[in-house]
Amino acid sequence: MKDYKKYYSINATPQEIYAAITNPLTIQLWTGEPAEMSTEPGSEFSLWDGSIVGKNLEFEEGKKIVQQWYFDGQDEPSIVTIKLHADKHSTSVELRHNNIPDEAYNDIVEGWNDVYFGSIADFYEGI
Repeated sequence: MKDYKKYYSINATPQEIYAAITNPLTIQLWTGEPAEMSTEPGSEFSLWDGSIVGKNLEFEEGKKIVQQWYFDGQDEPSIVTIKLHADKHSTSVELRHNNIPDEAYNDIVEGWNDVYFGSIADFYEGI
């Protein structure tokens, strides 16, 4: 198992990024795919037509999201924590993803950088 931590700077407010991660309609705008998402702790979510699935654990509006991501056959839960910090003209996004299966690590890191936060950054820069 591996852990991943990275900071991203996105040209949007913490509230806008929070909505981009938690509102199914906003998620669909930047992913191009229908999404199942709720801010109810204990609810399950699905992104990219089921490519990413898991359970929502904790929310602090505009500040923090904690999720469990599901990987087949995994003994320990894979936990994603996203914290949003306002900067002068953007938001600093702190990502921590713990217990990533070794065989999925490179794909997960690439997905975070290029597809997930890369797409959110592109979405807000295009507005």
